[in-house]
Amino acid sequence: MTWHEAMQLAMEEAAQAAVNGDVPVGAVLLDSGGALVAQNHNRREVNHDPTAHAEVLVLREAAARAGGWRVAGATLVVTLEPCAMCAGATVLARIARLVIGTLDPKSGAVVSLYQLTQDVRLNHQVDVITGVLQKETSEQLRAFFRERRIKTK
Repeated sequence: MTWHEAMQLAMEEAAQAAVNGDVPVGAVLLDSGGALVAQNHNRREVNHDPTAHAEVLVLREAAARAGGWRVAGATLVVTLEPCAMCAGATVLARIARLVIGTLDPKSGAVVSLYQLTQDVRLNHQVDVITGVLQKETSEQLRAFFRERRIKTK
């Protein structure tokens, strides 16, 4: 599966989050050969769980399938730049590559506010690729928040 195909799948997941009233973020995990391992979306509202971010849910599923917490060699594809929690989980899981749709200047911890996945003080660094379907992933988020503002007026 290409990164563009994986990002499109992550965007489909993100759309499911929006249906449930959650911020539309979707994530997909590919193994070292590019095969789909896991996919999910934000479920904070449904699960009543502040840690139920798409990235964390995908990493949990992948680790369970692998039978261990390391997901070495995998590529995590996510529609929005991960927060500090998710960036940290990505490093801890030993993810090889992180592919991001759009950056998050308010809470992104990979490029925008912090660079946790590249911090040489940590025992693992993650290769980062940004801007895959950036226009589409950005618009998906903008549309969600635009609609939300209209509903609250």
